[in-house]
Amino acid sequence: MLNKDKILKLANTAMPFGKYQGRYLTDLPEEYLLWFADRGFPRGELGELMQLALVVKTNGLEAVLHPLRPEPD
Repeated sequence: MLNKDKILKLANTAMPFGKYQGRYLTDLPEEYLLWFADRGFPRGELGELMQLALVVKTNGLEAVLHPLRPEPD
């Protein structure tokens, strides 16, 4: 289920491993998320957020989440 907390978490969660480690999930390339969709997302909250990131990306909504991030130092 989609809720405010899940949206905020998605907007502020960085990829914890791999080639794109440190990038916000919504900044991951769509092809990378599609690769996971084909082979299986990680278990747990990370996988759920990555699936949500794919939905956001495929619908062109990532710019909506950018204002929810903290201001850079």
